[in-house]
Amino acid sequence: QVQLVESGGGLVQAGGSLRLSCSASGRTFSRYYMAWFRQAPGKERTFVAAITKSGASTDYADSVKGRFTISRDNAKNTVYLQMNSLKPEDTAVYYCAADYAHYTRVNVNWDYWGQGTQVTVSS
Repeated sequence: QVQLVESGGGLVQAGGSLRLSCSASGRTFSRYYMAWFRQAPGKERTFVAAITKSGASTDYADSVKGRFTISRDNAKNTVYLQMNSLKPEDTAVYYCAADYAHYTRVNVNWDYWGQGTQVTVSS
């Protein structure tokens, strides 16, 4: 089992940057694939980015490619999402997810979720 806690959300102007963090409990963080998803009001939760257990490979949604960077520090049990050139359409609650077996863009395949952190981008 792993428990996830996100932080770093807030209000930012379009074109600005934010860095989200997700801290995981337990000593087996490096055994989990990690990902970020987001959910805007009235919309489904959608994939943003994912990273493999070692951090060697990453995957991004087309809408954030080139602007967002996912990374992890296994020594600190933390995964990050650096968000640059933010747009109003990036406004959403951002969720961190972990899974032992699946590395996928499909949210139902991820076993563990944080409580979410709000990101609001003003125009």
